[in-house]
Amino acid sequence: ETVDGRPPLDIYGVDTLKGIRYHLPVASAQVKSAILLAGLYAHGRTTVIEPTSTRDHTERMLSGFAGASWDRKGPVASDAAVVLSGQSLTIPGDISSAAFFLVAASLRRNSDLLLPGVGINPTRCAVLDILKLMGADIQVSRERVESNEPVCDLRVRSAALHGIDIPAEFVANAIDEFPVIAVAAAGASGITRIRGASELRVKESDRIAAVVQGLQQLGVDAVEYPDGMDITGGSFVSGSVDSFGDHRIAMAFAVAGCIGEGSVEIREADNIRTSFPDFVPLMNSAGLSLEEIS
Repeated sequence: ETVDGRPPLDIYGVDTLKGIRYHLPVASAQVKSAILLAGLYAHGRTTVIEPTSTRDHTERMLSGFAGASWDRKGPVASDAAVVLSGQSLTIPGDISSAAFFLVAASLRRNSDLLLPGVGINPTRCAVLDILKLMGADIQVSRERVESNEPVCDLRVRSAALHGIDIPAEFVANAIDEFPVIAVAAAGASGITRIRGASELRVKESDRIAAVVQGLQQLGVDAVEYPDGMDITGGSFVSGSVDSFGDHRIAMAFAVAGCIGEGSVEIREADNIRTSFPDFVPLMNSAGLSLEEIS
């Protein structure tokens, strides 16, 4: 139960769950995963039909616990009748976290950085396609499968990036990486156009507005649109940027501060410690210069 469709929520348990066939009205990996996990304790089969494909880490994990390889074909389902057994899991490096290092190394002169053991799940790795279209020098090696997840080592070196019109088919699978992709666009030559990304408006912040405002504060020509932005590449200047408490906005502008002229102060950056506790020391170990201000 809820009042006016908002928290707080009152949730009442029942003795027995029953399997359902559920059509997601809006693509959401989080909602899909919650239904599939609940389906493990329901009588009968639980099936989820998605309007478009979303990240499939939960399905891959459950297939592994069932002793099967993952092969995505049609709707996804869970069933309490399927026997699951304990497994040893290897959790791959997060491609969204790796993206900050990929952009920093691409834009910083004389860079040559190796990122081992990064997950390249096909529902997550469109950021690699986008950066390569922009001219990034990214090499994939040692491709393998660990715990039903595709994994590789990524080597990235300095490159002269150029602006592009980001293909619509890459938007959904790179939605979390757009703040740092925007920083890559700001450091590239020419104009980068992002469209079809209205979901960015309802993330931890309005990421379209936050990114455009932050880039403008740093002297970059950025224009906001309802579902995206245009960014004309150039040099960064010193400035102060509000992250609006959004960890990805804060980390993206931390990258901007490391590759531009002068320094960048990022306000409300505490959430970095929650999502990526080692971000600052890892960036500094890679040769960049970040300082936490208390």
